[in-house]
Formats: sequence, C-alpha cells, structure tokens
Amino acid sequence: MSAPPLLVHLGQPEHGVDRCARSIGAAAAAIDGRATLVEARAGDLDAARLHLHFTDRLWGPDPDAAAAAVERLASRARVSVTLHDLPQASDGAASMARRAAAYRRVVDAAEVVVCSSEHERRLLDALLVAPRVVDVIPLPAAAPDRALRPEPLRELAVLGFFYPGKGHAEAVEAAAAFDPPLAVTAIGRPSPGHETELEALRAHAASRGVALAATGFLDDAALLERARRAAVPLVAHRHVSASGSLNDWLAAGRRPVVVENDYFAEMAALRPGTMTLVPAEGLRGAVEAALDDPGSTWLGPDARTEPHLAQTAAAYLERWSSW
Repeated sequence: MSAPPLLVHLGQPEHGVDRCARSIGAAAAAIDGRATLVEARAGDLDAARLHLHFTDRLWGPDPDAAAAAVERLASRARVSVTLHDLPQASDGAASMARRAAAYRRVVDAAEVVVCSSEHERRLLDALLVAPRVVDVIPLPAAAPDRALRPEPLRELAVLGFFYPGKGHAEAVEAAAAFDPPLAVTAIGRPSPGHETELEALRAHAASRGVALAATGFLDDAALLERARRAAVPLVAHRHVSASGSLNDWLAAGRRPVVVENDYFAEMAALRPGTMTLVPAEGLRGAVEAALDDPGSTWLGPDARTEPHLAQTAAAYLERWSSW
C-alpha cells in the first residue's frame, strides 16, 4: 500500500472547509502513521503528492487567484483535491461563470478529484467540458453527544456562517408567524463580506417583531453547547452543495427540521432518523410540531450518524492507496 499524500490545510481555524481538512487529516494520521498534516506555508510542501480541500473562497481573494494557487502547487507535485462549495446558479450568472472556470482549472490540475456527495458530483459534472472520474466520500459526522438535555430557549436556531441563502431569512419568517413571535439565533458569525446583510436582516426581523441575535464565532465545544439549547434546530439552505452545519447539529445530538432538496434527501437516506425533512411551504407547521414535541428535535436511539470521522479518513486512505 502506497503512503498517503501530504495532507494540506491553510491554517484558518474559523473556516469550515479548513476545519474539515484538519480533522480528516488528523484522523488519517491516527490510522496511518505515514500520513502527515501540514499548514500550507513556504517550504512546508516538499512532497511528491499533496491532498488539498478546495473552495475558491478560502484559497484566494477571487476565483482566478484561488485556482492559480492550486496550479502552482500542481506544477511541483501531484495533487489530489476535495472540492467544496460547488458553483451553482444561485451564485448569480457572472459569479457562477468565474467560479466555474476556476473549478475547471483545479480539476484539470488534479489527478484525484473527490466530492462529498452525489449531489455535488452532479453539480461538478454540469460544469465540466469532458467527463471526469470523481470519487464521492461523504463528510463525517461526529458520534452524537447524548448528554442530559438543557431547558430549551424559545427560539429557532440556524448554525454556521451567516450569508444570504443560508436559511436565516426563512427562519425569521417562520418565527414571525407565531404569537408572540419566536426569537431567531444565528449560531456563528457572518461570512466575510456579509456583515451589512446580517444587520439588514436584523432590522427586517425587528420590523416583524422577531429578535434576531448572532453569537459570533464559537469554538467546537461552545458551539455544541449552544446548539443543545435551541428549541428548534433548523437547516433551511436554499442552495447547498454539502453541509457541515447539518453534521454539527447531529454532533450535538439534535434532529433538526430540514427544508428538503436533493442534497438533504441524499443525507436523509445516508443517515436515517437524523432529520425531519419538510417542504418549504411546510416549515411553519414543522416548527410548531417541534415546539409541541421537543423530543422530536433530539436524535433517537435508532438514528444512524455514520460515517464518523475515522470512517471518512479510512475511505480517503483507501482511495490514496490506489493512486
């Protein structure tokens, strides 16, 4: 079995994709002592093969620069890459075109390409000019915390970075339909560049009688503790390629209300009993049902949350062994 590639991360502790790179890399090293996780700094990447976790929003100030950074690495080493945040129509026509061109360049530079869902693989297929072999290795979920349940706060909560389309606006509208309105909490901070949009949504929420709060960045332990206190955990992305936020809810032992789409239907089949799928028009009713039956928002004993981190890391090691 060949040795794993050098496992690269960018040293961005608040970014979900870099958290993913670090956690999978560390788990792979725990399984195979030949695996090494390194931060991408000058002089650190002296290896014949590298594995990267790529989103253009992490690897450069714009899509072209991000793709160029990967191409520079690929000019010196063989590259394996996991793609995140696949371009899609919700980016807007101009942004999608720039991002799609960058992702095509990264795919062309890489020898091994991985997506985290079949949904993402379909998004990638639609971007490529020629067919490409793409592996699917699902994002890991932590084994759920089944500690005692705290007294819930009367709120809807959306977990992860705030940005338009993440589901916070849908949470505000659902919360406003109650008398008195529910509170809404964004567990996390705004994605860079979206601070003013959070303030605009906060003002809109206030006009609807809804108190919208944001916690700011929380480390892993604080995030899980805060996730356990929400009355109704909500996942309502309008456009998503894969969701680490969903897996964070599961790690907290929660069974969130999830607005259905192709990706979440795939995840519900992969992890039975871990979410309550509802159509967008049924969100208000699902929130009311969750308030009436708080136990429905917690994972039951039969919920299946695999693959866990070690299983995902083992799947990567198996893929690299044949590279």
